[in-house]
Formats: sequence, structure tokens, C-alpha cells
Amino acid sequence: MATPLLPAGATTGDSGGELSSGDDSGDMETDPSRTLAELFEKAAVHLQGLVQVASREQLLYLYARYKQVKVGNCNTPKPSFFDFEGKQKWEAWKALGDSSPSQAMQEYIAAVKKLDPGWNPQIPEKKGKEAKSGFGGPVVSSLYHEETIRMALWILLISLFYR
Repeated sequence: MATPLLPAGATTGDSGGELSSGDDSGDMETDPSRTLAELFEKAAVHLQGLVQVASREQLLYLYARYKQVKVGNCNTPKPSFFDFEGKQKWEAWKALGDSSPSQAMQEYIAAVKKLDPGWNPQIPEKKGKEAKSGFGGPVVSSLYHEETIRMALWILLISLFYR
């Protein structure tokens, strides 16, 4: 299952332009032909290796900007009270308001750069055995365990109610 930070097969549309030297994405060296959308896609791919070192707040920040780029302004109803994670994601995305995709891309790239200051988007990501293992072993989602616990609690509550 793909993470919400980079859904499988996700691509960037026509939004975005080129990074100017006045942006706040750190001291990234940019090739003039490199578009903001390409850098955003590279940052999204690179983030997959950083998920376990990022805090929940950082992941929500990145999620909101990713959704702003890929979908636009928040256009879904607020999740139910009991969907804690969904509600947090929705609130983070909704808080961006009318933020432009270009601004969201710049903020996303800057946040990934802050998580991994040594990341250079000009260097291609290595795959498989070539990949550096600087951030540890396999990524294991705790979401599965949270959902399992949540479902067990619901079953317990329902069984108590119908006794």
C-alpha cells in the first residue's frame, strides 16, 4: 500500500514553474532547466526514505502541501470525529486555504531539505542495494496497529451494548 505522501503512480500536472534564487528552499543548487515540479517529485520520492525520522507534525505539514499540489484546495467533507488520523490530515490540508500549488511545492521541497540537509536533488536516487542505509531498516507502519486497536475497541463496545 502506498503512503498518502506519495500515492502509487502519482504525477505532477502542469502546475509549477522554476525555482528562483529568491525562494526559501534553502541553498539548493538548481539547474535553470530544472522545474519546480521536477524538484517536487524528487522530494516526494526522497521523503519515502525519511518517513521514520519525521515527526507526526512534519508528516502532516508535508501531507497537506502534497494534497494542495495534487488536488488543489481542500474539497472533501471533514472526516468523522472517530477518524482521528483522517481528521488531522483534513485539518492540515484545509488550513492551507487558497495557497498556490507553486508555493506548496516550494514549502514541501524546503521541508524535505530540512529533514535531510545532505539531500541533493541533482543526484539521482539510488535503488535497491545501491541505496544508502543511513536511516535504518524497513519502514513499518504503526497505522495498521492503530486501526487494529480501534476496530477491537469498536467490537468490544458493540458487544457490551448488545448484551
